[in-house]
Amino acid sequence: MRLAYSRPLQRLIAPARRRPALWRLALGVVLGLAVYGVPLLGAGLALRLALPEGTGAALMQEVAEGATPRGLLLALASFGFMALAPIAAAWLLHRRGAGTLFGPRAGLWRNFLRVTAVLSVMQVAVLIVLATMTDLEPNVAPATWLMLLPLSLPLLLLQVSAEEMVFRGYLMQQLAARFRSPLIWMFLPAVLFGIGHFSPQDAGANAWVVAAWATLFAVYAADLTARTGDLGAAIGFHFINNFFSLLLVSLQGPMSGLSLYTLPFDGADDATLPGLLWAELAVLTLAWALCLLVARPWPEDAAETPPPSAMGPEPVAEPAPALASIQTGRTRSPGDGPGS
Repeated sequence: MRLAYSRPLQRLIAPARRRPALWRLALGVVLGLAVYGVPLLGAGLALRLALPEGTGAALMQEVAEGATPRGLLLALASFGFMALAPIAAAWLLHRRGAGTLFGPRAGLWRNFLRVTAVLSVMQVAVLIVLATMTDLEPNVAPATWLMLLPLSLPLLLLQVSAEEMVFRGYLMQQLAARFRSPLIWMFLPAVLFGIGHFSPQDAGANAWVVAAWATLFAVYAADLTARTGDLGAAIGFHFINNFFSLLLVSLQGPMSGLSLYTLPFDGADDATLPGLLWAELAVLTLAWALCLLVARPWPEDAAETPPPSAMGPEPVAEPAPALASIQTGRTRSPGDGPGS
């Protein structure tokens, strides 16, 4: 049985198939880590040198914890460096423009807006139910929260877009250009995404559960990307998830600096968090199903092809196995942890 996303996926990965060699992908990962990590290390060093003794280190700790508005805003802003990483790798090693990571522009925006709209309604219902089941604790004052929205919303969009560019843009697309099996191009980036959310210092014994939740989130986001042929639905899916868990209702402790309310426990609460994550699993699956109802591939005859001038000289394609139509059964999916 042909998977529903065979044709949209092949259209999305067409630019990646021009230079699909695995050594390029491996070098791209190393380059991306450098583009992301070196500026962060440089900024930390500059702060330590420029500010009075101890002040720079305290500010860096505040950013790492994200438990204050300033700290979390700066943490979200740092994802600008992450967004540059796949752009640099795609251009320097694959001669791909930044736009090819996202897919057709018109489909991207249409799917983003549709998913954002329908999931916003769903999350309002979730918030009402949650408020009846537990005592939400006020966190950021409503006036301050509203005042910060013009900063927090675009920075949140930057954060989720950067992660989608890395995991469902660069990594997934380059792997799909080389391998036919979703076990590789869908699940390998998802597992890496989950590992990135493994944090025993924040979640204690729950760290593995949170990482597994994030892995499932990533599988759903990859499925949406492959079905639609662009990142719009995945970015909207990610944006609404993080808006709810970072800006509306967060766990106590790390990454709670911008939330209007907090739950009466933190990520290390062994008694409460596992049950909450099971409930969130149901919400996540419902959100994914709603996305499937409203997100659509952009019509093939309307797909945008970047002009040759934007991509540099036409490269000679490297030898690679042709990516045939996927002839397999529907894959059963086994995110982000809250606020990832």
